[in-house]
Amino acid sequence: MKRLPILAAAVGVAAIAALIGYFGAGAVMRSLLSVGGLGFAVICAIHLVLVAVMGFAWGGLMPGAPAWTAIWGRLVRDSGSELLPFWQVGGYVLGARALALTGISGTAAAASTIVDVTFEFVSQLAFTALGLALLIQLQPDSVAATPVMIGLVVAVVAAAGFLFVQRRGLAYFDRIVRILGRGWAERSAAGAAALQAALHSIYRRPGRLWLCFALHLACWIASTCEAWFALRFAGEPLPFTAVLVLESMLYAVRTSAFAVPNAVGVQEGAYILLGATFGLTPEMGLALSLLKRARDIAIGLPTLGIWQALEGGRLWRRRRATLPNRVPEASPD
Repeated sequence: MKRLPILAAAVGVAAIAALIGYFGAGAVMRSLLSVGGLGFAVICAIHLVLVAVMGFAWGGLMPGAPAWTAIWGRLVRDSGSELLPFWQVGGYVLGARALALTGISGTAAAASTIVDVTFEFVSQLAFTALGLALLIQLQPDSVAATPVMIGLVVAVVAAAGFLFVQRRGLAYFDRIVRILGRGWAERSAAGAAALQAALHSIYRRPGRLWLCFALHLACWIASTCEAWFALRFAGEPLPFTAVLVLESMLYAVRTSAFAVPNAVGVQEGAYILLGATFGLTPEMGLALSLLKRARDIAIGLPTLGIWQALEGGRLWRRRRATLPNRVPEASPD
C-alpha cells in the first residue's frame, strides 16, 4: 500500500514522457521557452501572492495566531503535496506539522487544517460550477458538460458528508470508543474529544468560515491569471473566460485523480484534451502543464529545504537535551 503512490507517480512520469515524445520534444520545448523568463517570474509571483492569501484564509480559523505562521504552513503543505511522491493528504500532514512547530497546538493545527481543506474543496466546487456555466454559455453543444455536471453533483454530496462528519460524526466516534472499554479506547476518545472541541470552536465563528470560503474562491478565480498570462507571453492568447473554463475543468479532473501524486500525467492529458476545445495546440497544452510543474519546483524546493533544516535543528536540540551530562575524567598527574 505504501508503494502505490510511488508506483502511480512513476506511471504518470512515463505518461508525460510518452506524450512529449508523441507530440515532439522540440515543439513542446519551443512552446515552453516562448513564455520566457519574465513570464515565468510573473507566474511564480502570482502564485506566491495566492499562497499568502490562502494562508491568511487558514490563519483566520485560528484567532490570535500570527498571520505568517499559516502562510508558512501553507507553503509547506503545497510544496509537500506537489513535489513529494505521496498522496495529497501527506501534504496536509506536513502543513499541520509546520504550523505546530511555530507554537500552535497540535489539536488546533489539525482542526484548522481539516476545516480549511474542506472549505477550499467547497470553494473549488463553486469554481467548477462557474466554469461549467461559462462552458455551457460558450459551447452549448460541448460533450464535456454532462460528465462534469454529474461529477459536480457527486462532489457536492461528498462535501456535505465531510461537513456532517466534522459537525456531528466525531461525537458518534466518541461514543463508540467509550463503549469499547479502557486503554487505547480511552486515549482515542480523549483525542477525539479534543479535536471535536477544536472543530466546534471554529464552527462557532461563521463569519470566519465565510471569509475562508470567499478567499479561497477568489484565489481559485485569480489562479486563472497564471495560465492567462502564460499564454499571452507565449503569443497564443485566449479570452479570460475561456482560460477560466479550462482551469476549472482541469482542477476538477485533478481532484478526481487524487490517487495519483500531483496528478502526474493526468494534468498533462487534461490540458491536451481540454485545451483542444478552445483551439490550444497539444504542444502548448503540454508546455502550460510543464510550466506549472517548474513553478512548483522553483517555489517548493527552497521551502522544503528550509522546513527540513528547521526540523533537523529541532531534532538535534532535542537529542542534545536528552543526552546525559558527562562528567569530565580527571587527568592523570
